[in-house]
Amino acid sequence: MTDETFELTVSTMASGGRALGRHDKKTVFVPYTIPGETIIARVVQDKGRVLFAEGVQLVEASADRVFPACPHFGPGRCDGCQWQHIAYSAQALIKQDVLADQLARVGGFDDADVRDIIPSPTEWGYRHHMTFQRTATGWAVAGHHPHTLDVCHILHPDLVDLLARADLEAEAIHTITLQIGTDGDHMLMLHLVDEDDAPELSSDLKTSVNLLLPDDEPVNLIGDTHSRYQINGRAVRVTAGSPLRPNVAALGALAECVAAQVPEDGAALDLYAGVGLFGLFIAPRVPVLTLVTAYPPAATDAEHNLAEYDHVDIIEGDALDVLDVLDDAQTTYQTAVIDTPAGGLDVALVDALAESGIPRLVVIGDDPALLARDLGRLVKQGYTLGAVYPFDLEPQTHHVSAVAVLDRGSA
Repeated sequence: MTDETFELTVSTMASGGRALGRHDKKTVFVPYTIPGETIIARVVQDKGRVLFAEGVQLVEASADRVFPACPHFGPGRCDGCQWQHIAYSAQALIKQDVLADQLARVGGFDDADVRDIIPSPTEWGYRHHMTFQRTATGWAVAGHHPHTLDVCHILHPDLVDLLARADLEAEAIHTITLQIGTDGDHMLMLHLVDEDDAPELSSDLKTSVNLLLPDDEPVNLIGDTHSRYQINGRAVRVTAGSPLRPNVAALGALAECVAAQVPEDGAALDLYAGVGLFGLFIAPRVPVLTLVTAYPPAATDAEHNLAEYDHVDIIEGDALDVLDVLDDAQTTYQTAVIDTPAGGLDVALVDALAESGIPRLVVIGDDPALLARDLGRLVKQGYTLGAVYPFDLEPQTHHVSAVAVLDRGSA
């Protein structure tokens, strides 16, 4: 019943960032709590056997509870972060547990070989890009509660300053993305819903400015079209609109892990390759490497980033379409690297991977439930799950990433 209150001890963290407990044979989800804590909970939504509640009083706090750094953190405010109340060392371990739980519950892997999580090198100010939506009084994190921000503790400090100075009068601009390279150069991207609404813009900000058209094609207005990064000694160019995970300091370890799972004696295929980050680390290991990326500017970035490697081919196109074509080609691929898109892998792609006969798959995912689902589908197609390597790329949030290795015909 809505508004009912009761004492509750939360026992575990669920996928999505809420902790859960049991009350009167019902499952209760409560945000902003930590497993082991006892609270007074108030029901805000009753779905029968499942209740959604809020904590109205903390009866017994966890030793891992800390004071949030951000004044915008908490119920009814910005929900871009969900775990600022949890000490970072505990966050990382909770994420590892959530991943193992989802592999068991969703994928059916009761004894998955989940390795120790690799934490982020820094827990604050790590995001090199973030997208914001306009509010009546300023800017809020896009895709979250429209709470106007004047500071963001997970955003790169230089971008926090840029956000404070991003005073855009153009009414057509409802969404912006801020980005910064490791060289310190800033970029402001303006998202357009209608190409005819492109504004005339002058700026005294020392930053590059690019429009992103409705098809995400960039149009340069001021400065440069690219951001530049150094990732474990590799130079990476990223065009406005091209994909790159925001925690740049953590990407080197992720890419090294992916590359280490690729055998050195066979051809490799990198699906959903983006700007070629993983390819940069794989290319020195293999005799043949093919990258597939659907976004034209990202394909151009990949060509630039891997220009020194003559044995690398880059194909612009849909992963499923290209996989069907490659299946008839002469190259026999020993490994496919699959950086899963939002929403996970399409069933048709899972079927195509199985039909390809590629003996090793290296699957990267940022959503434990979707990753577990996709791994389960691949195992049903004849693959065996090996080690799973968790990474925390987004501290202060519930998000956890992982690299999973599958082999065909393994016992």
